[in-house]
Amino acid sequence: MTISLLPKLCSFPQSLPLEGAVRIELVEGIPIFRAASIVQNRIEALLTKQQDDTLNSEEEEELDCYEDIDDYLIFVNRMVRNASLSQPETSI
Repeated sequence: MTISLLPKLCSFPQSLPLEGAVRIELVEGIPIFRAASIVQNRIEALLTKQQDDTLNSEEEEELDCYEDIDDYLIFVNRMVRNASLSQPETSI
């Protein structure tokens, strides 16, 4: 059995709001963590600029940080989902 370690984040992008950056949704009774709309909009703006033009070094670093955060949220969501699936269902 392989034990996955929680990925380590080195920093947050300066544009990441400290409050309201993540929202929680229930999907089939399982809490799922997702980036808030304001964060998604910033990522989309960076990706659009990257396709249309070249990002400067600060924007590249910012986008890299957002990718790290996305990897982190994917990992957390996978762990929460796996933990909930391994629990026996109880009826109320």
